[in-house]
Amino acid sequence: MSSDVALEALTDFLDAVEAGVAAARSRIKAGKVEPENWDPNSVKWNNADGTSGPYERCEDYGNAHFKAMKTDLMMHNGKMTRDGFFYWLFTDGSTVGRKKRDQTR
Repeated sequence: MSSDVALEALTDFLDAVEAGVAAARSRIKAGKVEPENWDPNSVKWNNADGTSGPYERCEDYGNAHFKAMKTDLMMHNGKMTRDGFFYWLFTDGSTVGRKKRDQTR
């Protein structure tokens, strides 16, 4: 194989790798959710009972909305109210709870 053919093959290979990297970056950006834009309906909530009554909890680790929700909660010292729900981050740092706020207050 001549050096011209080898260089051409190497260039084609590097172009393909570069296109693959660009596609991967695009997919990563498309799957990322900004902390203020998370959707609570995009994560799986499980019913639970606590000392203050029933609530919902979430441990949907692989979900981009869950990660953004956790980040938003951390930016609010682990507790916040949003869209009629009170959200909190458990002390384990990987579980989120939510409970409907009393609308009669």
